[in-house]
Amino acid sequence: MAKKRLIGLRTQVAFMGSAVVLLVLLVLYIIFSNQIIPQTRHALEDKANAIARTIALMPLVSEGLSEGRSREIQAYTSKITRRNDIMFVVVIDMNSIRYSHPDPSLIGKSFVGGGQQAALRGEESISEGEGMLGKSLRAFVPVYTGQGYQVGVVVVGLSMEKVQRLVRQNEWTLIAILLSGALLGAGGAIVLGLRIKRMIFGMEPADISKLLQERSAMLQSTREGIIAVDHEATVTMVNLEAERLLNTAGIKGNGMTRNIADYWPELGLEQVLATGEPKQDQELELNGITLLVSSVPIRVNGEVAGAIATFRDKTELAVLAERLSGISVYADALRAGAHEFMNKLHVIMGMTHMGLYDELQQYISGTVSNYQNEIGSITRMIKDPVMAGFLLGKLSRAREAGINLLLAEDSYLPEAADPQTIHELITIAGNLLDNAMEALEGQEVKEIELAFHYEHGSLCCTVEDSGPGIPELLQKQIFEQGFSTKGEQRGIGLYLVRKSVEKLGGRLQLICGMEPGTTFIAIVPYAVKGEENV
Repeated sequence: MAKKRLIGLRTQVAFMGSAVVLLVLLVLYIIFSNQIIPQTRHALEDKANAIARTIALMPLVSEGLSEGRSREIQAYTSKITRRNDIMFVVVIDMNSIRYSHPDPSLIGKSFVGGGQQAALRGEESISEGEGMLGKSLRAFVPVYTGQGYQVGVVVVGLSMEKVQRLVRQNEWTLIAILLSGALLGAGGAIVLGLRIKRMIFGMEPADISKLLQERSAMLQSTREGIIAVDHEATVTMVNLEAERLLNTAGIKGNGMTRNIADYWPELGLEQVLATGEPKQDQELELNGITLLVSSVPIRVNGEVAGAIATFRDKTELAVLAERLSGISVYADALRAGAHEFMNKLHVIMGMTHMGLYDELQQYISGTVSNYQNEIGSITRMIKDPVMAGFLLGKLSRAREAGINLLLAEDSYLPEAADPQTIHELITIAGNLLDNAMEALEGQEVKEIELAFHYEHGSLCCTVEDSGPGIPELLQKQIFEQGFSTKGEQRGIGLYLVRKSVEKLGGRLQLICGMEPGTTFIAIVPYAVKGEENV
């Protein structure tokens, strides 16, 4: 079934805008037609009335009617007719006899066309009529003497053709104005449609609705908690995972439309809005739950328009990190073992080709003996199998790098009651050993000594190297996250060591003497599994 084609947003906006403008203009046309256009006729009527009143007040007219003199009246009215561009001015006496007329031959004859009766009774009137000059709009005004006696009537006529022409002219002017408004309105609606289309990146409402639903589903299904705020720090979005984590931490209620400082003050999104600087991987303690939070500003056209924070329960991340840590430990051990095994196979193959069987037997016996001694010494001193496997891998890697990694002879590490403690110890020892190996690059003497000492519920882990040491000015900064003298994307190892030591409730020491070399000492509480006596 073919999908129904929908009218585009731009077309809809242009059509609706044009329709509204046309409707408004139609209403205006009706109003103007009923009010403004009739005013044109009224204005012409007022003009005729005003001229007739002016003539009626002239003594020349009233005296001429009283004394029966028409010549002065004719001369005067002819001048008024020419100057005011009117059809005619006729002065009649009380018997409707003309005293003036555009056609002098009609003077002295009776007025035709009718309509003068009201004026002869002393009343002003306006009427249409047809006389000797054609159809006209006529104003009738009575003429009085100085003593107040009516002696005649002044009739001022305007051509009806001219009146209708002026009305039509005003009507077409109104239509032209309204059509111009319609064109401008339609053009504005089209421009508005184009602008709206650009503002929504050329998308249609259906596309926006679908995209919004998809993005909402994505945000709600993610495993990370997400909170977004606008430029006034008002919460605009809280996904389901964020609600779950915050409810677990004791923050109840709906955070929508609330200020983030009232909803979750420890988050600090106001600072991100103020500075425009992101904050990565912050640890926030919230009612016994440690959350790992990253906050970044939202920029629109270069301006900070809001901020968004993503966070997860650090415990869940720690479980994942433990799995990855264990895998990496085993992978390192297997890689190092495979490398050593290949080297030994090459030696064996070469001695076989040369027929040195007695020497080959001695080589194999010595290799097996050294390997058994190494494994035996580690398993004798290190009772935890995970840590033992980890140290075997580090020993192999140190041999590859040409480093002499020694496990102190008096070392002893009993099996831990809590596996989590061993994972933290692997983080501590592993990062300290990796830093020590990097510090020995380019050194003539490459030695590292690792020691574990357990006594009365406390474990001391010591890593000592023969490297160049750490300058005193840097000793307080090396445990900060991101600080490194080795370039970007570094500076995490010693930070993780410090965090693991703090998590176990221990303390970390750095010892740098006059001689080259560096010693790290980590002392942590350590619970032994079972009833083992040490």
